[in-house]
Amino acid sequence: MHEAEITAAQAYIRLLAATRAALADPADAPLYMPLLASPIEEADEALRDAGLAGNEDRLFALVRELRPSLTGSGR
Repeated sequence: MHEAEITAAQAYIRLLAATRAALADPADAPLYMPLLASPIEEADEALRDAGLAGNEDRLFALVRELRPSLTGSGR
C-alpha cells in the first residue's frame, strides 16, 4: 500500500465517520450536512492524488486493510 493510497483510504474513513455523525439524528441532519463539505473535498482530492477516483474496488480493499470492522471483514 502506497502512502497516497493510505491517505485516500483514511480520508474516506473520516468522511464515513463524519457522515454517520451528521445523520445520527435525522432531526438535526439538515443542520450538520453543510459540515460535510470539507471531508468530501478532502476525500475527493486524496482519491484523485492516489489514482483511486472511480476505482472503488481498490479503495474498499484498502479500507478493509486499514479498518476491517467498517466492511464486515474479519468478524
